[in-house]
Amino acid sequence: MSADRTETGSAAETEALGARLAARLGPGDVVVVSGDLGAGKTTLIRGAARALGVTEPVTSPTFTIGRRYTGGRLPISHLDLYRLEDMEAEDPALLDDYLGDGVAFVEWPAVGAERLGRPALEVRIEHAGEERRQIEIVG
Repeated sequence: MSADRTETGSAAETEALGARLAARLGPGDVVVVSGDLGAGKTTLIRGAARALGVTEPVTSPTFTIGRRYTGGRLPISHLDLYRLEDMEAEDPALLDDYLGDGVAFVEWPAVGAERLGRPALEVRIEHAGEERRQIEIVG
């Protein structure tokens, strides 16, 4: 697996990077996105979703676990596992509706790693001061 590291200087640049990532994705791909709170995970995912044809607002599904977007080139799932402590305590089918037919973006993926399988891409985002972000993409 290759790793690319880049720096963005604004939310618009982070979204543009997400759009470039979208060109590499196809049905069944899972993209895991890690980083601290406020690092820009949803911003990157918003850019990818826009590039895949999503026109509705793309917001973090922190309180709902996941959102599905249709109407684009393929279905998109956006999951946020931040509020889950342990997948063992959750319904085994919790993630089933979100995985498989389209592209799934997963924020805070560590808790669900065993159920997510091998991701197509792993993205790590770190604050680099002010609006700058260091973004590493493995895949």
